[in-house]
This record gives sequence, C-alpha cells and structure tokens, in this order.
Amino acid sequence: MPIGHRYWAIPEGYIPAQSTNGDDPRFLSHETACLLNTGTQDAKVTITIYFTDREPAGPYHVTVPARRTVHLRFNDLKDPEPIPLDTPYASVIESSHPIVVQHTRLDTRQPALALLSTIAFNAD
Repeated sequence: MPIGHRYWAIPEGYIPAQSTNGDDPRFLSHETACLLNTGTQDAKVTITIYFTDREPAGPYHVTVPARRTVHLRFNDLKDPEPIPLDTPYASVIESSHPIVVQHTRLDTRQPALALLSTIAFNAD
C-alpha cells in the first residue's frame, strides 16, 4: 500500500562549505532528502530550490523505484546547477506518486559532529 504524499516542502536548507573530517565522503557536511516509495510504481520526483536573493534553481529530477528508498544528497545535485555552499535555501519536492520525505543535515564544521533530522512538511 502506498503511503505518503505527492507534495513536500523543506523550508530549511544549508550546506556548510567546510568539513573537519578530511576527505572521507561519509563525513562531508551535507543535506539529504530521504525519499521512501512504498507503492508498486516508480515515483518520478522533481525538486525545486528556492533562495532568499535569486530565482529558483531546478527542476532536479530523480526516480524513486517502487518499494525502495533513495537517500539523495543535495550536495550531489548538479543538473541544471550545483546547490551553492554556505547559502540558505528551501526546497519543494513533487512526486508523481505518494512518497515520504525526511530531511537530514550532517554538519562537520566542528570535530563534534552535528546531525539534524526531521520529516518534511507535507504540502498536499
């Protein structure tokens, strides 16, 4: 049974430019959208990024296969443009089928790692 919604918003976004834990990608400061599709059809997802002082970026496209999850790092979004570092942003996620969205940030600017995680706002 599919659970979730088709429209989600994450009003808080920020990717720190610095990390203190070397080049290990597991410990690179990042933002992640965890996308869960419990349905029987692939979900076609678009993400639009909003800024305080410029026009939105996107759409970025990702597919969440049926009965699967995708942990999408915002740092890895490159097309149509990379998400700028050290810049506040917000995101709107639209899906062709219901999904669940969780937002997570790993901030490694200090040796004591900081992790923030929350369910995105369902905008249906």
